Amino acid sequence: MWVAAASLVSWLVLLFGRGWFWTGRDDDSTVPPGPAHWPDVTVIIPARDEAPSIAATVRSVLAQDYPGRIRLFVVDDRSSDGTGDIARAAGDERLTVVEGQGRAEGWTGKLWALQQGLNAARPTTPYILFTDADITHAPDSLRCLVARAQAGGLVLTSLMAKLRCESNAERWFIPAFIYFFQMLYPFRWANNPRARTAAAAGGCVLLKREAFERAGGLESIRGAMIDDCTLAGVMKRQGPTWLGLTERVHSLRACETVEPIRKMVARTAYAQLRYNPFLLVGMLAALTLVFLAPPALTIVGHGWTQILAVTAWLGMAYSYAPTLRRYGQPAWRGLGLPVVAAYYMVFTLDSAIAEYRGRGGMWKGEAAPRRS
Repeated sequence: MWVAAASLVSWLVLLFGRGWFWTGRDDDSTVPPGPAHWPDVTVIIPARDEAPSIAATVRSVLAQDYPGRIRLFVVDDRSSDGTGDIARAAGDERLTVVEGQGRAEGWTGKLWALQQGLNAARPTTPYILFTDADITHAPDSLRCLVARAQAGGLVLTSLMAKLRCESNAERWFIPAFIYFFQMLYPFRWANNPRARTAAAAGGCVLLKREAFERAGGLESIRGAMIDDCTLAGVMKRQGPTWLGLTERVHSLRACETVEPIRKMVARTAYAQLRYNPFLLVGMLAALTLVFLAPPALTIVGHGWTQILAVTAWLGMAYSYAPTLRRYGQPAWRGLGLPVVAAYYMVFTLDSAIAEYRGRGGMWKGEAAPRRS
């Protein structure tokens, strides 16, 4: 009974004491009025073996109805599938394709690609937009980003791209990915200048260039595995930041099976725990109490134990419903969240094992730099 009670108390804290992370109210549905003068923007896209999506991404950026000027730099990061040639086929004078070189010592692959884009662009524009090669933007995406940044005096403005949710694996695991991210980084806290929490979504990050350079640029975070949230932490020391959900920015990356999702999570999960085995054990114990105990005690418990466990389980499902609704999924899937959470626990263990085998942060065949 005490385990069931502890689980229920945990859910009450999560529901009412963690920035209302589960409500999904922090989004870009309301856009501030635009500035009198629209500043120019430099857009940088790191791309490695992104032939299926790079054309759509480039087209969506070049098709922005943005009143200011746009310069687009695509960094072809040693692709073997013709990514660079596909990007060049856009044939737009605003586009430059940069031939990426081998990763520099101490840098993660994506950050080094972005740095090469910055080196080629030498941006003097007031804003820089980092966006991924599998992301498409609605025509008003950049205009809304800049309007929000200008109105709020923001040094970083980021949107959590709407992830693809079509295959069976995606329908079960992708809403949970967004839900868990918001649980780790409550957007309301991240958007509060007085709160320590800082977060961004790497697929779409608009930076105020002067503040970015003042913070040390990418050099200051060159080895960061969780580069987006690390960058947000650095930028939040320079001024206010903002992260929100959106329907304007979409990810094209498909996950037809669970395996790509496992790789995505395992790449950074142990880094999130600061590579600390004690934090790993503590996290697994906490997730067991919060996600696994309620359904288990509902099945095997009796009396008050069962009542408390059922209440906790229903609270869990209720908190998951807004995320499921955003992704067009039925609310009953919330009852299956404990099973999904168990998979994510396994993904995290896999992340720790890969780190100790020297293959931590593996992405597209390349491991992250080893920690000193």
